[in-house]
Amino acid sequence: MSFGDFLRRRLDGDYDVDEFGFDPDMTENVFFPLLRPLYKKWFRVEMIGLENIPATGRALVVANHSGTIAVDAMMLSLGIHDEHPEHRMLRLLGADFVFDTPVLGEYARKSGATLACNPDAERLLNTDELVGVFPEGFKGVGKPFRERYKLQRFGRGGFVSAALKTRAPIIPVSIVGAEEIYPLIGDIKPLARLLKIPYFPVTPTFPWLGPLGAVPLPSKWLIEVGKPIETADYADAVDDPAVIFNLGDQVRETIQTTLDALLLKRPDPFA
Repeated sequence: MSFGDFLRRRLDGDYDVDEFGFDPDMTENVFFPLLRPLYKKWFRVEMIGLENIPATGRALVVANHSGTIAVDAMMLSLGIHDEHPEHRMLRLLGADFVFDTPVLGEYARKSGATLACNPDAERLLNTDELVGVFPEGFKGVGKPFRERYKLQRFGRGGFVSAALKTRAPIIPVSIVGAEEIYPLIGDIKPLARLLKIPYFPVTPTFPWLGPLGAVPLPSKWLIEVGKPIETADYADAVDDPAVIFNLGDQVRETIQTTLDALLLKRPDPFA
């Protein structure tokens, strides 16, 4: 379908936007084409285990988070859409900060993201969507380079609770490659407070090279989708803190173990 057809649809209002603001027409014809050169040529992303994502129906995809800027979420979404046989859309859950930021918030909504809160997650899962969450949050993307590929705390297990209440399988995903795109070597905290952002990153290229410092380094990416962890058997334990903690810990350990294995498979981050 040509870009001219896309423009005509936009002018005619012949496109759908759901209750969360998701605009699949815009995502498929504008956002994804802009990201594909990064995915295919710059990061050379290799997806492993896509057969573990169901062809239809609800599932909660849980991944590690890193890279100073959350490029990993975009690459994961594009990879699932482009390489899964059913071209499924990943509905991401994001922090309040994302949606409070001009331009970024509008992009996030139109690309299918919504707030990382249980009510929104459960509404999406109850309509059989594929939902993506990064439980480390800013602790993951903003950690120093010396702590690369070491998972941070997963919060209070809200994602597990949402999966249990909707009987959605939890699918662990491990992403190697994002840690090297903007190696975080410092954080200018006074500037971060002034700008009201979680951190002001200092990398080997930013802010020293100005706008050029915003170009991500061309690391090699491996993304592995693990086997689903079924939750239907825990339907009577949706409010049990011990069950929620144990399942969250199981997901975290699975992701960490897979990260360690992927790092051995990819000894040179820029090869």
